[in-house]
Amino acid sequence: MAMVSLQTAAERDAQHAAANEPKDPLAGMTVLTADGQSPTQKGIQVTLKALKRIRNAMAKENVSPEQGGLRVGITGGGCSGLSYNIRFDSQPRERDRVYSFDQAPLGLNDGAPPIRIFVDPKSFIYLHGMVLDFEETIMRQGFNFINPNSTKSCGCGSSFSS
Repeated sequence: MAMVSLQTAAERDAQHAAANEPKDPLAGMTVLTADGQSPTQKGIQVTLKALKRIRNAMAKENVSPEQGGLRVGITGGGCSGLSYNIRFDSQPRERDRVYSFDQAPLGLNDGAPPIRIFVDPKSFIYLHGMVLDFEETIMRQGFNFINPNSTKSCGCGSSFSS
């Protein structure tokens, strides 16, 4: 009963090659699509590494997946005009778009509640089609916003314009 679809890098590359599109920046990553959403819809997606990190951070902060989730949004400001922000929230707001990601790809049983991401309507305009990834290198550790709507971004990756 897994409701998350997995798409391998080879499948993504084949789709892009068939459409004569440039090489995929997500090559080599496992991208998860929210419950009830097809990979071609312009929603929010997460990588397996990001889902693991969100789950661990929620447990550390005592945020219950049954009620709370990760709020992803944008605010005005930053060196490129708009800045990404993420934080935990106890529940979605009335007009939020809610994306649920099954925890089965993390090796958990089917009874584990989904991890949810909340996006307000204003932020969704700029974030639809985005993939949230987590990077851990010697130089940097944090979430990456792979956003097709971004036309330019700053060096730190936390600010963009569209």
